[in-house]
Amino acid sequence: MLPSQLSSGDVIADRRADYAKMLAESGDPASAGELMEQALELVPRWAAGWFTLATYREKAGDAAGAIAALNEVLRLDEGDVFGARLKLAVLGGAELPDRPPSLYVERLFDDYADRFETSLVEKLSYSVPGKLAALIAGTSGIPERFRLAVDLGCGTGLLGPEIRAGVDRLEGYDLSKGMLAKAAEKNVYDHLGQADLSVEPDLSGIFDAGFALGRADLITAADVLMYLGNLQGVMAIARKLSANGAVFAFSVEDAQQPEGYVLRDSLRFAHSEAYVREILADHGFTVQDLARSTIRMDGGKPVHGILFIARKSS
Repeated sequence: MLPSQLSSGDVIADRRADYAKMLAESGDPASAGELMEQALELVPRWAAGWFTLATYREKAGDAAGAIAALNEVLRLDEGDVFGARLKLAVLGGAELPDRPPSLYVERLFDDYADRFETSLVEKLSYSVPGKLAALIAGTSGIPERFRLAVDLGCGTGLLGPEIRAGVDRLEGYDLSKGMLAKAAEKNVYDHLGQADLSVEPDLSGIFDAGFALGRADLITAADVLMYLGNLQGVMAIARKLSANGAVFAFSVEDAQQPEGYVLRDSLRFAHSEAYVREILADHGFTVQDLARSTIRMDGGKPVHGILFIARKSS
């Protein structure tokens, strides 16, 4: 659910927020912001309202006002379910975070689950699953079949059908229960479970009971790592899950810069090739192949990505 759809609990404040939304949609974000300010005078502890006000102020060119509203969001919502810290970083009001808040990511994809595939595949020309599966199949020295594949951040299961024929057992993990429910409908995964890839890699608290470490010979992460900045944690997870010689196939948004990673206006992270190679090497993986490609459209513009095939040292 979008912040603007969350009720304040006050009928008059909600009505003013609805009028503000109409003004914003008609191209007048400054007036929309003024009306949201009036709504917030009635319900000053309405975190969703403050986030919406920040959006209107940003669109009106008032970056300082947007930053002030976002700081109010954080004061009222310590869990940061709206991702205010990410937005603050984009606006220059906070340091670049290592990763987004887990509550933000979980809510984002729970709300998005029902329309995810229609939006991503049909409207945004999302193509990572097919391209990543083809890269796995076409990389020299990679096994033709795998005993166990673990699909990290599996979402609605778009990658599952692409690799199912080449694996004996396929497990999928995602933070969003809504996404997992959609993945289950495909009937291609042998097991699905909830996991938070952004936390420190104490895997006993990440994966459900009974998950055996060090047994996966294929790990995948399609269109997942762009929701993480610092990749040390997720690489440590991949290392602990994988058997010696395992293949790790994943995608990132291409930062198109020599090193490091950046947070974009989309609130997704983009990583440089050099940074990814460095983090892989830190955790015992060697790049076997990579491909640069347009991975989706966003706002009518192509989003450039890098697809990696890495292998864990024996």
